[in-house]
Parts: sequence; C-alpha cells; structure tokens
Amino acid sequence: MNPEPFLNLDRIIHEKGRLAIMSSLAASPELSFTELRDTLNMTDGNVTTHIRTLQEAGYLSVAKSYQNNRPLTTCALTTAGRKAFMAYINLLEEIIQQTKPK
Repeated sequence: MNPEPFLNLDRIIHEKGRLAIMSSLAASPELSFTELRDTLNMTDGNVTTHIRTLQEAGYLSVAKSYQNNRPLTTCALTTAGRKAFMAYINLLEEIIQQTKPK
C-alpha cells in the first residue's frame, strides 16, 4: 500500500469538527452560525474556533449582518475551500480504493 495519500491529507480539513463544517457547507450555498452549531451539535466555542481556522486558511467566508434586529453570522465555502474539499474527498477515495480487496 502506498502511504503517500495519507501524508497528503489536508490537516486543516481532516479534523473531525472542521470536516463536519466543510461537509455541511459543501451541501449548502451558505449556513448560519446557529444552523452549523445546532446541526453538528457543537458548542459556540467549538464552532467559532473551527470557523476561524477555516477562514484563516481561506476555505470559508464569513458574513455578518442583521436579521430582525438580531446579529446574523453566515458562512460559505470560498472557491479555494470548495477546491480543497474536493481534493480532500478525492484523496479519501484514492485511499479507499487502495485498501479494498481485489
């Protein structure tokens, strides 16, 4: 088995919480902070930390606005984030193919 695909996994995406956020956003054009928190059953602090890491990597964009006089934070994958996520998924598929019995 070739270990190289494992070494090439994007460590930013690979963490469980960030992978969940990336997967959720890959399936939706954008999600609010509250939707992410509730869907993924995470604490405010966990979601905030993971969003910050993904945003610093250039994988997510964060928009702050108001809805019904309440703050609203929404997140969406950037083009770079969508590309990185697809590369991550393709690499996982390559790893799976290597491990399947022939």
